[in-house]
This record gives sequence, C-alpha cells and structure tokens, in this order.
Amino acid sequence: MAGALDGVDVAAEQFSHEDVTGVGYGICAFRPRGTDDARRFLDLRQAAQAQRFDEAREKCDPWAKLAWQSVENWVTDRRRIGVPEGLPEALTGKRAGAFVSIHKQGRLRGCIGTISPTQPSLAEEIIQNAISACSRDPRFDPIQPDELKWLEISVDVLGEPEPVASEAELNVKRYGVIVSRGHRRGLLLPDLEGVDTVRQQVEIARQKAGIAPGEKVDLQRFEVIRHT
Repeated sequence: MAGALDGVDVAAEQFSHEDVTGVGYGICAFRPRGTDDARRFLDLRQAAQAQRFDEAREKCDPWAKLAWQSVENWVTDRRRIGVPEGLPEALTGKRAGAFVSIHKQGRLRGCIGTISPTQPSLAEEIIQNAISACSRDPRFDPIQPDELKWLEISVDVLGEPEPVASEAELNVKRYGVIVSRGHRRGLLLPDLEGVDTVRQQVEIARQKAGIAPGEKVDLQRFEVIRHT
C-alpha cells in the first residue's frame, strides 16, 4: 500500500477495526487527491539511511577510516593511497593479519583478509585488503561509485593463532577459527551474524577450505580486535 501510494496525497477513512470479540482486521478506504512530496516513503527512508551511514563514518576510528579512504580512492580513481601521516603507532609500527569487511545496507558486499601479515605494516595491510575487498572478492562484482554512500566498513585485526585440541575449546562469539588439512586452510571470523554455534563455524570454515565433513583437521583459534 505504501508503495502504491508513494508520493500521493490521500484521504483516509476507517470503517471498522474489530469485531464483537475485540479481534478483527482494519477496513479502510484511501482516496487519492493529488501528489504529496512529503509522502515519498522510499526517498525518506533512503535519506535517513544515508545520514546514519555518514554519521557512522564520521565516528569511525583510524583503522576503519583508513579502510574507508582506501576503498573510496580505489573505487573512484583506481588509485592506491599511500600511508597517511599522523596514524597511530599501532598502525604504522606493527605487523598483523587483518580482514576488511564491507556491508551495503546490512548485506555483505565484500570481505578479504590475511591470516598472517604480508605487508611492511598493519596500515599497508589494511590498505591492500580494503582494495581487494571492494574489487577482488570473487563472490561479488566490484563496488561502483554510486554505492559508496550506502557502505559500512569494519576492520578485524587478528591476534596470533593458537592450536586447540577440540571444538570444546572454541567459542563462536570470542574466537575465530582456522581449519587446516595439509595445504588446505579455511578461516572464519568470530561473532558473525547468522553463525551461532561452534559447529556452524567449523563447517563453514571447512567448506571454504574444500575439506570434506569426514576428513580429520587441525584446529586453531584466534581473537580479533574489531574496528568500526
């Protein structure tokens, strides 16, 4: 109904809303009377979303802000930024694996990362992985400039993996998991929406690595610091 009457001024009349038991369905009439820009519901909703995303981006920490700058410059100009001046020592003076996750209006739009560091600094790791997440994730088409205003970006910095003897030592909210068999290795980050049990977490990591359910695997767990 809202879609059919989007941007339309209507006269509404209610005839009934309940029966003698107190339960019923509303019966109303809506008569169009012309246009009304104040009732363009989709535009209003999108404007509110865009404002929320802008506010979140303004509040993001230096880790997420660096990923944002990397994505924006690559999507608009196909240019890899250098390491900006004034970053915290934790970004420029240390190395770590990191994952950059991009969501568009709540849905995953790209996620690429590294288990171990591959760049001279964490800042460069984030820049590289942000570019890959927005343009080289094989599950998605590259992000286009008109999508930028709808994006949310987070950065997970990985701690050192540690081996565990069984799934009993895992915690889906606290730990990410690495599942390995020979050269095949799959990783899943902790505290992901829709992944509620350790069994789910391990099975998804197995699938990413191409490891069959019955194959014996080695398990590692790791913690992350999530930056938004």
